[in-house]
Amino acid sequence: MKSTKDIHAVVMRLLAMREHSRAELQRKLEQRGFGAEQITAVLDQFAANNLQSDSRYAENYISSRQQRGYGPVRIQAELREHGVSDTLVAACLDFTEPVWIELGCQVRQKKFGNDLPADYPEKARQMRFLEYRGFTHEQLRRILETADDIA
Repeated sequence: MKSTKDIHAVVMRLLAMREHSRAELQRKLEQRGFGAEQITAVLDQFAANNLQSDSRYAENYISSRQQRGYGPVRIQAELREHGVSDTLVAACLDFTEPVWIELGCQVRQKKFGNDLPADYPEKARQMRFLEYRGFTHEQLRRILETADDIA
């Protein structure tokens, strides 16, 4: 049987590489064959010592995905997949921030250039791309309005 020292060492190694959500750590430890009670005890200890924080993980993840050009809808879905609670996601991710419009404009311009969509099929194509990237319909509308203002 594996000891809590072993779990502690694995968690330290994982957290040294990058931030992890509690759910990710639990899943990885279970895959390594550790017991659920031991995992919970060690993860509680790490959280109490602020060595593992879902809040810090969510903030870092949001920042990282923003830098790669992803919108709030996609980031929200990915955080849920990583086991971050909906209340924590809602606290960390504000869909109404103007930064999302600026980011969407940059992403659209990088992919499609400065030229505005000439016709409806091209506009629909750009909207589908931005929607896939995780922007809301309201943000899409404002991004394409902003693109109209730029030209």
